[in-house]
Amino acid sequence: QVQLVESGGGSAQTGGSLRLSCVASGRTFALYGMGWFRQPPGKNREFVATISRIRGEPHYADFVQGRFTISRNIVNDTLYLQMDNLKPEDTAVYYCAAIDSGQLYTASDYEYWGQGTQVTVSS
Repeated sequence: QVQLVESGGGSAQTGGSLRLSCVASGRTFALYGMGWFRQPPGKNREFVATISRIRGEPHYADFVQGRFTISRNIVNDTLYLQMDNLKPEDTAVYYCAAIDSGQLYTASDYEYWGQGTQVTVSS
């Protein structure tokens, strides 16, 4: 029902920027809340940011507050994660995801996931 295609990952130096994109299938933003999660090497998947379905309200994990910005373009069905002032600790595989109902901060409550895109930040 829902397909998510991610892009924009790559390599950056400390203090640099990257913008991740996630193209969703039609009407996804009208039916689902959206979120970004990441999985660092050897660690569990963790919450990064989410945007609510109706009002488009953003919420962020404490460790990215003030550095990352989640947004959506309803016209072209694309979710974005603008990442500024990157740190080596941000190195991870980043995933976009869609949720029908549940806790927006909880990965296990999301129903649909993209394939993931690698972000590597060097010192």
